[in-house]
Amino acid sequence: MWYVAKFNSTSLFSLRPYNATTSGGKTLITPTPYAVKMAMLDVAIRIYGLERGKLWFPRLRDLKIAINLPPLIIVNNTFIKILRPHKSGPRDIFGTGLVGPMGNTIAYRELVHFGGPLWIAIKDNLNSKDDIPIDLLLAQIHYLGKRGGFMQFEYGKQMEDVNASYTYLNPDPSETFKVNGVLQMLDDCGPRMTFFHADIYSGKSLAINKPTGRVAQPVILPFQPVRSSNSFTLYKRIDNF
Repeated sequence: MWYVAKFNSTSLFSLRPYNATTSGGKTLITPTPYAVKMAMLDVAIRIYGLERGKLWFPRLRDLKIAINLPPLIIVNNTFIKILRPHKSGPRDIFGTGLVGPMGNTIAYRELVHFGGPLWIAIKDNLNSKDDIPIDLLLAQIHYLGKRGGFMQFEYGKQMEDVNASYTYLNPDPSETFKVNGVLQMLDDCGPRMTFFHADIYSGKSLAINKPTGRVAQPVILPFQPVRSSNSFTLYKRIDNF
């Protein structure tokens, strides 16, 4: 059984790939499985408590996720001013006599405008007496990706299976794929990742491409760029992908 939720993006979306630096702010055009699962874990802890979040984490980690993106997506290119620690230590950069650890610099960013709603489908392959309220967790998600990428939940439903308009974000490695779309490197929870690896306060490091950390997987989305300039790229869904 799939739990499907419809979200409307109420602000611009941004989510850097797992291997991007803070200054090179290219963005993915879809939420990743890791981002969706961490958003659900955040809701579980806030509503049901920390102990319930720890109990549910293994089930959340192994969820199958698919997405149905809107037919048009625009990626806006921009430069913004950010604060960054001085490499040589605190100093007075303005000549005011005030010494500070942070300085201004310019960073490249990409922001995504979705031309319609997003449909996110979740499947739990296990059934037990302690079922996770996936529909309630999805209904309480307020943002995905970078903080400020606000999403408005509209409604949810259950489906026996998802149709061809959905793209599996964490498919099995043996599954075939088409090459005439947009390649995205999406991160997911490793098969042996624990709650303490996900907990930023635990002191445990979160490795990349390790069973106990975040694993990356290439996914082909059914889109192609149809127009671009220095300031934007327009992606359009491929019909009959």
